[in-house]
Amino acid sequence: MQSFDSDGVRIAYIDVPAAQGAEGDPVLLIHGFASNHLVNWVNTLWVRKLSEAGYRAIALDNRGHGESEKLYDPEAYGSDLMAGDARRLLDHLGIERADVMGYSMGARIGAFLALDHPDRVRSLLLGGLGLHLVEGRGLPAGIAEALEAPAGAPAPNPTAAAFRTFAEQTRSDLRALAACMRGSRQTLSRAEVSGIEVPTLVTVGTLDTVAGSAAGLAALMPDARTLELPNRDHSTAVGDKLHREGVLAFLAQRS
Repeated sequence: MQSFDSDGVRIAYIDVPAAQGAEGDPVLLIHGFASNHLVNWVNTLWVRKLSEAGYRAIALDNRGHGESEKLYDPEAYGSDLMAGDARRLLDHLGIERADVMGYSMGARIGAFLALDHPDRVRSLLLGGLGLHLVEGRGLPAGIAEALEAPAGAPAPNPTAAAFRTFAEQTRSDLRALAACMRGSRQTLSRAEVSGIEVPTLVTVGTLDTVAGSAAGLAALMPDARTLELPNRDHSTAVGDKLHREGVLAFLAQRS
């Protein structure tokens, strides 16, 4: 991986050109909480399929995740700060405007990026996040505490236990993730969401209990459509074949 300095924070990223050397439009990929670029975008074939379709696939490890710098102050993980990392990565690569795709927490970061820097976002692809971007519900309490607990300690609920297991599987820094969980769950108001004017696709699995309504969020935006993934939940929707097909069709049609 490569890395760069984002206002004092080291951010790791990959930059995969379009297949066969084509000059492809850049797609910036922003992963979800406790994941990383490899788990979210490489292992699920997103990077490969985007490259084969003629796009330049760029994926970062968010601060506190993967190979990027670990921070332990919750105030270092505001969604606006992580959107700043994404924007500075575009600056670092000399990219004026990119299609921006995020999943779950990454979708939240993408929404903040589109709101704060609309000139840098050609289109917005929000996966695993619907109306809870506004309403702020979705995940139960106790996740940060479960991440900080000693190994083998019981988690307060099944969701917290699942996040602890996932974080251990990805060999994440549990203390950094706990800080991120406490600091990164900002919402946007309905008025702010309505100010996101770039073409947007909101994709949520029909079994997802975390994201909130895709249609409800899309209805607040002036140029948004939805994609439902049948029988997929929050963890299985990201790599679904229909998800990739829907995104590629959207990218081919957006202005």
